Amino acid sequence: MTAAASTVRHRGWRALDTAAGGLALDLALYAASATFAALTALTSTLLPHRAWGAVAAAGYLLAALAAIGQLLLRRHHPTSPLAGLPARWAVTVFTWTTTALLPVVVQSIERAGGRIDRAQEEVIVVEESGRRLVDIGTPYLGRDAIAALPPGEQLLGYTPYQPGMALFGLPRSAVDAAWSDARVWFALATAAALALTLRTLRRGHAPSDRDGRSAAVLRAVQAATVIPVCSLTLATGGDDLPVLALSLLALAFAATGRPGRAGMAVGLAGALKLFAWPVALVLIIWGMTRRSGWRVAAGALGLPVAALLPALLVDRDALVENLLRFPLGHGLVTSPAQSPFPGQLVASALPTGRAIAAGLLLAAGLAIAVRLAHRPPRGAADASLVCGYGLLAAILFMPSPRFGYLLYPLAFLVWAPALVPPRHPVTPGSANHQAETAGTAYT
Repeated sequence: MTAAASTVRHRGWRALDTAAGGLALDLALYAASATFAALTALTSTLLPHRAWGAVAAAGYLLAALAAIGQLLLRRHHPTSPLAGLPARWAVTVFTWTTTALLPVVVQSIERAGGRIDRAQEEVIVVEESGRRLVDIGTPYLGRDAIAALPPGEQLLGYTPYQPGMALFGLPRSAVDAAWSDARVWFALATAAALALTLRTLRRGHAPSDRDGRSAAVLRAVQAATVIPVCSLTLATGGDDLPVLALSLLALAFAATGRPGRAGMAVGLAGALKLFAWPVALVLIIWGMTRRSGWRVAAGALGLPVAALLPALLVDRDALVENLLRFPLGHGLVTSPAQSPFPGQLVASALPTGRAIAAGLLLAAGLAIAVRLAHRPPRGAADASLVCGYGLLAAILFMPSPRFGYLLYPLAFLVWAPALVPPRHPVTPGSANHQAETAGTAYT
């Protein structure tokens, strides 16, 4: 993509994003989400998803009605505070509360009351890993122990997460109650990380810049909270949201010139799930452009290694079985993730499909590596774009992907404008202009 094409696309997105003071896109987002939630409630074959849709559809509908009211108010009273940014923030918070947090509470209470269809498998896996961490000192079962389980339970015997994820299952190991549901703790961790992200970005902006940046930050927050791929994931499974929120916090620390804290935040995310590791690599390379690569790497690599070490010492074979053999398709059972992306279609349609899909995934990784070598990210916005495009390519070519994984690239791509340094005006050819358009010139 040429620089001119990138600029045209940037201007097109900005025109759409700012139409009617941002309210037009707000309305489109909430209306489309309400439709999706209603269809999910009526047609989904997954019972936790249907339960989410029944609650979330009402929340999205109320948010859409609020956006319509704000649009009408802005038309007749352009200076009304009820149609301004603070009111848009209030609607966003209300929407996340009613479409993500409320379903978490409802499903957790119903599950504690005996409903076994109010949680996806990953919730059970995380909670069981917490119990194993207490009982045997590692979240992972070995191959023989998994083989000894009844065939219908062997899939739940695998824990394809990093050891830190088991911490969210510890409350359930102590008591079987609504508040000990892993999703409650996923939601609390996500809210805390996002709140710290907003605080970090706000403190990093000059007072005269804050109102001008608030619209971009609001849109970014919507991409990480209220869109259905995020709210549905949090309400029914939830393990990806703390990982995403910590990764965004790391990018916020990078945007405000704090490489050490950026490394710590992405290191915490990497101690939970493998999806944060590519983000850590990009941020380490970003740190190298500032002669701070070691400060980023200390946390980005040190924390995941520290989390892996106890499990490695307790049962090395169990760790390898869960973190390597199972994700690569060599476990006793295969992953149920079968979203019809190119990698999955190739893997299932051809005799050597998994090898071909793995080759495509490797090729995509090499292309991103070459790009990083020739054009390392020099700003947090550029790093966010590289993470977004890189993870999008990886998800498309995974042999066993999930639609829910798309929340990562979507959030990283939408967050990029909020991470551009705001202290100086953005003019063509300036460093800030380059930061805004960097990362989009892929050929």
